[in-house]
Amino acid sequence: MNAKISEIFRSIQGEGKYVGVPQVFVRFFECNMHCAFCDTPGAIGDRTRKYRKFSVDDLLNQVDLLWENCHSVSITGGEPLLQEEFLKCFCHALHEGNKKIYLDTNGTKPKALEAIIQDIDFIAMDIKLPSSTRQKAYWSKHKEFLKIARHKDVFIKAVVTLETSREDVLQAAGLVAAVDPEILFIIQPNYSDMPHGIIEKCVGHQKSCAKILKDVRILPQVHKFMKLR
Repeated sequence: MNAKISEIFRSIQGEGKYVGVPQVFVRFFECNMHCAFCDTPGAIGDRTRKYRKFSVDDLLNQVDLLWENCHSVSITGGEPLLQEEFLKCFCHALHEGNKKIYLDTNGTKPKALEAIIQDIDFIAMDIKLPSSTRQKAYWSKHKEFLKIARHKDVFIKAVVTLETSREDVLQAAGLVAAVDPEILFIIQPNYSDMPHGIIEKCVGHQKSCAKILKDVRILPQVHKFMKLR
């Protein structure tokens, strides 16, 4: 069994609750979405189809080479849950090797999450706002996904662009509140919109979301300011 992998590297986590921790990043190739703001187009197959195939053992060896003093292995993409069968074996092997697993996902594949969740430690779950992504809505899939993910250390990321509607942000906040209002909700300003007043817009959304959620934060992509991958 092989997986399609775009890249493997060591860096710091630049988004969300665990920003700043050292991780080994394993970027899986392909995605079921094509978000307008995507910052990894090479990993979703839009521009090129460039990837390497790895067996579980080969990928574990690559992780080991980069692992020293890391917090966790970031399973990212693309959308890693598209390669569910490989992930079952890979994540179980990482878990058996006492490595923590951080799943970064678009939150649209609840059945795949259910199949691997026993070996996952942290879940960075996107809620994809259709006015941000310019894609169809996934509200019901997101809710189903979050109900499974809530049993782990999960937090939400919602990317806000200049085109993002207030209604979408409030619907996302309401979705989370209906599952558990104490789940961390991070508003992530789109990096390319930073010079154009996006932070002010995010502050307004934060005030609205805080009326129904316990912990709402605005956090940009720190690694981009640091010029890291």
